[in-house]
Formats: sequence, structure tokens, C-alpha cells
Amino acid sequence: MQNKRGISQAFARPAAELVIRPATVFDVFAISQVLIASIRDLCQADHGGDAGKIADWTANKSPAQIRNWIDGPGRYWLAERGGEPEAVGGLAPEGLISLLYVFPGAVGQGSGSVMLRHLEMELCGAGHSEGRLNATRTAQGFYRTRGWQSDDAPQEGCGTPCIPMRKSLL
Repeated sequence: MQNKRGISQAFARPAAELVIRPATVFDVFAISQVLIASIRDLCQADHGGDAGKIADWTANKSPAQIRNWIDGPGRYWLAERGGEPEAVGGLAPEGLISLLYVFPGAVGQGSGSVMLRHLEMELCGAGHSEGRLNATRTAQGFYRTRGWQSDDAPQEGCGTPCIPMRKSLL
């Protein structure tokens, strides 16, 4: 049995590398898919499975709307592994992390952490000494374990109360 496993492992394909690249208008369907699936499947603590809240939150996540985002002043990235989308990240012009969502099938594979580090490096490269974002209840623990701290009382945003957070990038 050990030989069979050894042989299969020897010929197994290595795990594909995660690639983060700037999003283009050709990515709008993949980005929409990641955003909607992540909100629907992973953000239960925020929407409680309420179909109306999910619909409100995802209403502006259509490919057409995302094309407007990409053509606008914000900057967006897509993380892919083996050509499959795993995470989406974005920065608003004023230096706020505007979004970070992970495809449900990619949770626990590091794509969210890698995307967050990428966004933090982009902020540093643009001259920001501090990062800011608005976290959902679902994502708050993710950010805390990566050095982010709550900054203020929750505010309404993205269809759910969001927690303003900050992190020194120096």
C-alpha cells in the first residue's frame, strides 16, 4: 500500500500557486460570482439567512455594476489559483480597503490573508501609514487576528452594520 500511495503522490500535480492580479473588465463575472457567493454563504452572522437582506446587500454586485467600479477611481484585484477565482480585493481612492471577499470553496486556503497583505502593501506603496476598513461581524475576527483594531461603534453599511477598523502599516 505504501508504494501505491508513494507512486500516486509522485505523479500528483503540485498545488497551484495563488496569483493576485489587477482586475479587468473581463473579470466582472468572476468577481460578481465571488462577491455574491461569499455574502450568501459566509456572512450568515450578518444577514441571518434573510433573503431580503441578502438581496439588498448583493444588489450592486452585478457584472454591469462591477464594470463601473473597474472603470471608476477605485482599484481592484482578483486572486486566482489554477485559473479559478478565490478572492477579490479593492481600495477606494482615499485609501480605504473597500472590499475583501473570499469564494466559499477557498476558505481556509490562505487566499484571504494573502489578499489582505497585498492590499496593505498597496496602501503603503501609495503613501498611507495607516489602513482603514469597515468589517462585517463575520470578518471582524479575521481582521483582528491580522493586527487590525476596532476604531468606532458599528455603522450601517453594505446592507449590514459594519465595524470601522484601523491598522498601522509602518
